[in-house]
Amino acid sequence: MLPRAVHNGKMAVNPQAGKPATPAMLVNVPRLIAAYYSGRPDPAIAAQRVAFGTSGHRGSSLTDSFNEAHILAITQAICRYRAQQGIDGPLFLAKDTHALSEPAFVSALEVLAANSIEVMVDEQLAYTPTPTLSHAILTYNRRRRRHQADGIVITPSHNPPEDGGFKYNPPHGGPADTKVTARIEKNANAFLESGLKGVRRIPWEKAIAVRTTHRHDYITAYVADLGSVVDMKAIRRAGLKIGVDPLGGAGVHYWPRIAEHYDFRLDVLNTEVDPTFRFMTVDWDGRIRMDCSSPYAMARLIALKNRFDIAFACDTDHDRHGVVARSVGLLNPNHYLAVMISYLFRHRPGWRRDARVGKTLVSSSIIDRVAGGLRRGVLEVPVGFKWFVDGLLDGSLGFGGEESAGASFQRRHGTVWTTDKDGLAPALLSAEITARTGRDPGEWYKQITERYGDPLYERIDSPTTPEQKEALLQLRPAEVSLKTVGGEPIKAILTKAPGNGAPVGGVKVVADSGWFAVRPSGTEDVYKLYAESFKDRAHLRQLQADARALVKAITPKK
Repeated sequence: MLPRAVHNGKMAVNPQAGKPATPAMLVNVPRLIAAYYSGRPDPAIAAQRVAFGTSGHRGSSLTDSFNEAHILAITQAICRYRAQQGIDGPLFLAKDTHALSEPAFVSALEVLAANSIEVMVDEQLAYTPTPTLSHAILTYNRRRRRHQADGIVITPSHNPPEDGGFKYNPPHGGPADTKVTARIEKNANAFLESGLKGVRRIPWEKAIAVRTTHRHDYITAYVADLGSVVDMKAIRRAGLKIGVDPLGGAGVHYWPRIAEHYDFRLDVLNTEVDPTFRFMTVDWDGRIRMDCSSPYAMARLIALKNRFDIAFACDTDHDRHGVVARSVGLLNPNHYLAVMISYLFRHRPGWRRDARVGKTLVSSSIIDRVAGGLRRGVLEVPVGFKWFVDGLLDGSLGFGGEESAGASFQRRHGTVWTTDKDGLAPALLSAEITARTGRDPGEWYKQITERYGDPLYERIDSPTTPEQKEALLQLRPAEVSLKTVGGEPIKAILTKAPGNGAPVGGVKVVADSGWFAVRPSGTEDVYKLYAESFKDRAHLRQLQADARALVKAITPKK
């Protein structure tokens, strides 16, 4: 279930949700780009500082939270981090199709070139999906202990068109952990505070031509290797009717190459790239958002489900997937995670016998039940794909997935594919599942629920205060006064993840038939309430009421 805002206890869905975007909704791209260069962020204002969340630094030039100064400062801070860590291999640089990604790409390269960093840019200066960057880093670093590569991907993921994002991936190929991002963030803000003193930069025309800037064929390397992670021959033999909507994202030129390379029919339904994303249907809150897990943003593809045996889409940087099955329409992300796990651990004999399932603390418990049936262990971690990196690298995780439709899994013979989320591989896996078993993922999930139960899951975003958010972050299990949840005895109160002992950034309360979790947002004055019931909707509402009661009872610390 998608997140919803709550007003007076009721979910609020904009009446425009699922309908085509209107001209009035479109971002003014010239104004956005002008603000990127003219805006002067004030580091004394918290919202205008560099802030790395679970997915890098994000913001908008219109609010002075993603401007040229931010990118220059962050890039110089990354150069300093590389020097301190002895990282002296090439840096792979990628961008998605958001309007702010292009000027940020220019700014970043100007700094990288001035610091004599060997930089790998797309040979056509085209768009590069996040998983392609991860794949490139891992491919380069394979069998290398010295002079290893790392990367930067410029993307705010599926965020609205006016947003920008900037992420750093160290040599392990996945998202940087909090220790790394904290150092980069601290140094970047110091550069902002000093008026960018110490930031090195050369003009674009020199940066793109300097000998340390190299053209790299990202697309051929990634596409040619996809057969090692998905059974492309099975897809070709089955002769399925397959549809894909790139949602105007970074993989728009990848899908035709995939179909050509592996010789199967694939209808690419939209090849348009437009920084206003005017071709989208509007998301639940009336905003344009390229969220491939949203039935509102995916309305056009859902309407075409009967034209295809299987169809799918990916978000703007192609690190998330959305699968549309003829049997059910758009699969809930948790449902498809369960399907992938159920299928992969039965059809990948090359994987380690002790390989576990990686899931986030707020993902559906149907995953735990499926893993138990497969006799596989579960690694339950806080939100953030960075927690899966080590397990995917060493093979101790066969699969890692997040409730927000991000996942990656091992190659067919049991070695690492990517250590960042990959939207393309899970999307293509839905075609493999359909081809090899004769059942689409919706039919697979129905069989799962017949065995393990049919849970109801929702996430709701509710307004709160900065003080309440801080109190949630500092909450200890002993401070939770609830004795029951959903009318059942509490089995566990978690403020640290069972899989790795890391703080969850909130609390999860678990009973036999359901659970809830509450986490403060890192970017807005809201808290995220997740709840799941294996009983019925009335039980789900009771779980949500218990969660709100817990939040209300928390007294912010002074």
